[in-house]
Amino acid sequence: MPIKLLCILTSLIGCSEPITSKTELGLGTVCTITLYEQGKPQIYDKIFNRIFEIEALMSVHITESELHRINEAAGFTPVKVRDEVFNIIERALVYTELSDSAFNPAIGPIVSLWDIGGEAQRVPSRDEIEAALGLLYVRDIELDRDNSTVFLKKHGMALDLGAIAKGFAADEAARIIREAWDLLPQRQQQDYPRAIIDLGGNILVLGEKPDSSAWSIGIQDPLDSREIIGYVSIDQNKNEQKTIVTSGIYQRYFIEDGILYHHIFSSLDGYPVNNNLLSVTIISESSIDADALSTAVFVLGYEKGKAIMQSLDGVSCIFVFDDQLIRIEGDVDFVLTNSDYNLAL
Repeated sequence: MPIKLLCILTSLIGCSEPITSKTELGLGTVCTITLYEQGKPQIYDKIFNRIFEIEALMSVHITESELHRINEAAGFTPVKVRDEVFNIIERALVYTELSDSAFNPAIGPIVSLWDIGGEAQRVPSRDEIEAALGLLYVRDIELDRDNSTVFLKKHGMALDLGAIAKGFAADEAARIIREAWDLLPQRQQQDYPRAIIDLGGNILVLGEKPDSSAWSIGIQDPLDSREIIGYVSIDQNKNEQKTIVTSGIYQRYFIEDGILYHHIFSSLDGYPVNNNLLSVTIISESSIDADALSTAVFVLGYEKGKAIMQSLDGVSCIFVFDDQLIRIEGDVDFVLTNSDYNLAL
């Protein structure tokens, strides 16, 4: 039988050429999944369908989402939600407690007021901000696990899971890749999956690189989107995963009267955080944890953020300051490549 015909007949069991990577828009960003030898259309479809499902559940911009229903019912009635939405909110509150409310899923009213990156972005009045600050108390979030309901006690309250949902989606993508690999009938080339999951800069690497060398993940220069400041080298075993998540002033912002206003807000004063940090990068095994921690540590600032990092196992951090000094907390193999920056000893 001709080889071409043989491939057509046996494509369902893996004779067709793998699709190295695929890119789609989701979660408000560009999502790229790279699966190398495992790159089959059905696996990509399953991953992206899951990403779109998470967005449909947790986006504040989708009126049919469960998060939107929770916010619309604030001050009126509890809302029954799917277990995964309940679990994400519950997980977010763990980081709220850990960070003394620096990470705050109830930040929605402030986010909406500023609308940074949206069509109505502006600097709100002091009176508007003061009114919104009264709606940010996490004690007014009532979770009922027995009934899987979420209730925001005050009218006008709003949850925003933008600082944790992408991390959850990256972990879910990794889970799907592992499960798909376990179901493959033949695995002669290797006995483990490998992949890069890139959800708008939330990076997760799974397994070893094809050439068995270390992964090199660039850290963006917060002052120049065309450059990196250096890269994190990750040399891991076959079945391990590592995630790298950055929060910084450069991701969404606008400039008015010479002042840069970015999208990471303080629950204390309702303004973008100003603490001499340009970015914070978290390296860990769990992307949902790294996502929440990158925001929490950025809001806390260096000293308090460093204290949290020192209390956690298996988590590291790269702090980038506005004087272009870089400080590292934890066990990180970081290589500085940008001469405009200096690495603290």
